[in-house]
Amino acid sequence: AQRAETGGPWGRGDAGGGGPGEGAKLGSVEAPGRLAEPPVSAGWREAVAAAVGALQAGGLVAVPTDTVYGVACLAQDSRAVRSIYSLKGRNGRKPLAICLGDVEHIYRYCRVNVPDELLRDLLPGPVTLVLKRSEELNGDLNPFTSLVGVRIPNHPFIRELARACSGPLALTSANISCQASTLTVSEFQDLWPQLSLVIDGGPIGDVQSPECRLGSTVVDLSVSGKYTIIRPGCALTSTVEILRQKYGLIPESS
Repeated sequence: AQRAETGGPWGRGDAGGGGPGEGAKLGSVEAPGRLAEPPVSAGWREAVAAAVGALQAGGLVAVPTDTVYGVACLAQDSRAVRSIYSLKGRNGRKPLAICLGDVEHIYRYCRVNVPDELLRDLLPGPVTLVLKRSEELNGDLNPFTSLVGVRIPNHPFIRELARACSGPLALTSANISCQASTLTVSEFQDLWPQLSLVIDGGPIGDVQSPECRLGSTVVDLSVSGKYTIIRPGCALTSTVEILRQKYGLIPESS
């Protein structure tokens, strides 16, 4: 996050990104075009604008998050959602999470049955909260379930990107299904040709550490007073501590 806030890799390269199939790499030394050092704020704005444009055109964009690299599209764009499944070779019965910029936006797309303070204790952060979905959400997104996972990553770029889009992003990890999560853009280089844009935020965490590839902790909060851990992820201990000690939730199996 610090690299993004100080410009980091967004401070150089061609902020223009190409269309689908070009695997445009934004903000990297290898990017085509000038290597001049534009103002940090301008580079940041160009990166966000390029990503928004690619998403609105129905494209898939690779983005850094607070856990691993992700691939995003507009959740309300059914064709783009299908493209993500195709890209990853993902089981069509495996749901996609949505990504939002701020906690207050959750209420539009989910039916929330936990205190607002609980949401804000866990988000933004490396946690996916599974809640009942509302009718506002695209019916073609996870049509086989009444629930949806919600992410607000603690990463300024993707939060700003989500705020700049009219609806939620659909978000999944930038890797082929069943392969390891990725912490640098070069680790998913085989996916570049099918992406409209790749936002290079530098390495996420310790590339040598398996723990850094665990992804977010996924917890189901759709049943009042209870929680179910769907995926332990990287924030299990702190998440369970908040749910049990501060809010008195109990595991659904108990």
